[in-house]
Order: sequence, then C-alpha cells, then structure tokens
Amino acid sequence: MIRKVVVFLLLSGCCVQGYAGTTDRGGLSDTLAAMGAVPHVVSADTVVAPRPSFFRRVIDYFGKSTVDRTFEKKIDFTFAGGPSYSKSTSLGIGLLAAGLYRVDRTDSLTPPSDISIFASVAISGFYSVGVEGNTYFSRGRSKFDYKAVFSSAPRDLWGIGYMAGRYNKEVDYVEKQYKINTRYLHRILPNTFLGANLSFEHTDGKKFDAMGEQYIDFQKHSYTATGVGLIAEYDSRDFVPNPWRGIYLSLQGTVFPKGLGNCGYNLYRATFTFDAYRRVWKDCILAFDLYGEFNSSHMPWPMLARMGGSQRMRGYYQGRCTDNCMLSAQIELRQRIWRRIGCVVWGGAGNIFSERTDDRFDWAHTLPNYGIGLRWELKKRVNVRVDYGFGRKTSGFLLNINEAF
Repeated sequence: MIRKVVVFLLLSGCCVQGYAGTTDRGGLSDTLAAMGAVPHVVSADTVVAPRPSFFRRVIDYFGKSTVDRTFEKKIDFTFAGGPSYSKSTSLGIGLLAAGLYRVDRTDSLTPPSDISIFASVAISGFYSVGVEGNTYFSRGRSKFDYKAVFSSAPRDLWGIGYMAGRYNKEVDYVEKQYKINTRYLHRILPNTFLGANLSFEHTDGKKFDAMGEQYIDFQKHSYTATGVGLIAEYDSRDFVPNPWRGIYLSLQGTVFPKGLGNCGYNLYRATFTFDAYRRVWKDCILAFDLYGEFNSSHMPWPMLARMGGSQRMRGYYQGRCTDNCMLSAQIELRQRIWRRIGCVVWGGAGNIFSERTDDRFDWAHTLPNYGIGLRWELKKRVNVRVDYGFGRKTSGFLLNINEAF
C-alpha cells in the first residue's frame, strides 16, 4: 500500500539565454559596458526565441528523463507527482523522486544504483513517507539495499486465518507503522552472494472496538521488534527495478530476539524467493515469481504474513487473509507497446496457513489471482505502473513505481 504514485506532472525546467550588444562606439562606453556599468541594448535585428509553453516544457522534461546520464552526473533525479489510488487507502496524491547513479562512473558493466523517495496522502486519512533503493559497489563486488517507511492508515480487519478472512465481518482500526529494513551482501562467486540483514519495526494499532479485540486474540495493540539475520542469494538479473533477463534466488532467515523488542518471545521468520525472467519475442518479457514466508507460532498480529498489496496477489485487500505462513506464485507477460508505453497481463495463486489444527495448509484454500496493467517509463527502465487485479469475489486498482517483482 506504500508507494502509490503515478506520474501526472510536477516539475519542469527551462533556461533561455539571450545575447545583447551595445550601440555605443566610444572606447570608454565599451569599457563601461564590459564592466556592467552601462546596460546592454538589444539591437533591432536581434531575434529572441519565444519561451516554450508550459506543456511543451513538461514534455521536454520527461522526454529527457529516459536518457542514461549516470556516467556524467553524480545522481540523475526525476521528480513527478499526481493522483494515487489503492484498494486499501483510497484516492490521494503522491509525490516521487526517482534517481539513478553509479558509485563508480568508470564502471559500465555494473548496473546503475537506484533510489526512490516517495510521499502520499489520501482522503481516507492515510499518509506515508519513505525511501528505498539498491546500491551496487564497484565491479558489483557487493550491494546494499534498504527501505524505510513511516505510515498511518485506516485499515480493515477480519481476523487471523483463511476462514476468518473469508467469513468474518470486517472491523476498522487505525494502524501506525515504522519499518526499516537494510541488507548488505558480498559476492563470493559469480552472481552468488552472502550477507546479513538488520530490520526494525514498530506498529501501533488504535481505535479497536470489542470485535476488533477478539479478532487479534486480545493481544497487545503496540509491538516493537528488531531483527537480525543471514541471507544467501543468487542474482543474475540485469536491472533490479525492471529485469529483462536473469534469475533471482534468495533464502533469508531473521531472528527477533526477545530482548530487542516487546513481543515477549524469541521469534523467527524465514523467506524464500525465486524469480526468473526471459525474453520471448521483441520487447516482450516473461516473468515468474515464487514466494514463501514462514513465521514462528508466537508472531504478533501486525507481523504476520499478509496476502495482497502491490507486489503479490494484487487486487486483494492487504491483510484480509493473514496468518503465520504464506505461499504465492505468479507469472506475468510484459510487452512494450509504443515508445515509453507498455502493458502486462498476469495470473497466479496464493495460500495462507499455520500450524493450528483448523488452519493448516489446504489446497482448497488456494486463492486465484489475475489482472492487467499499463506501464509508463518514467526514467530509463524505471516504470510507473497502473494495475487492476482480480481475485475470488474481489478486485482492486493500484498505482505504483517499479515492477511488482
């Protein structure tokens, strides 16, 4: 639900330079004019170019944004803003600064690093600010990625487990969150990395009614946790925000020590990700994503796996289906249509489950997912996406930056 933005218009720049001469022919006047003491006068036959219209300047600004300037600039930013929308936050306004840069501008083999700074506010009372990015160090020997978000959102709650999400009546509450996640990885073999992650999250739930208290099993409203973990990855993707080829395989284990939070238990989380990308014909990419998340049995309600959102199972309200564990798979066809415009279609499925007797893995609880979307290239290979997803008795429209996976 974060990063819900689409480009409409925000910033344009233009610089007009004029050249003027002087009609004075005396040496003293020429000297004074050169020193700035005598104003220059534009001669009658000088033609001054008309100032481009506002819309022309906007078009020119975004027209230049897809040119790779990372070899000549320390960081190449493009600013954008406009209306935003998602199923969970409603209509709002979003602002975005997307940047590309290179730690070593003499290195043409390593993909450029990226950063996105975003802010969004909606009529529902939702607001969010955050930053995320990927930094590649010289010759791709190591990489660092990060995401930090602060948000406040009115949310709906159905309870924990598949049956609760399907049959319970929703209740509303307000959720305030701080989330920071950082990862550092070092290459040990070609495309193979080992590393560590450090995370912090604080969630405060407010305005629960009696039914809401029951839905969260009468747990505390506020939880804080700090996580440390290890990561093993194989990553041959050519560009993380919008891969055209390669394979991504990640195994990550995170421990949340009891003494570094208020959860009351030592907790753990394991995640598995497998992504593959292949060109099938001109300007068409076939992308596949398999994801699994497994949390320990005492994981607090705001830290459980939540199906839906902007990356996986798009179209489902994020959090309607919530439990300790989640598995999902999706396949997406991405086609460039004309210049900076493209489209996608996708299909997939997901399942949530736990160790509880009534919520163990059941193939009958697998939920379908499919949808269509449009793409607009904001910067070189950095897309703004508009997706409309469908599921079982649900659908949802969302705007975002970068591909879903």
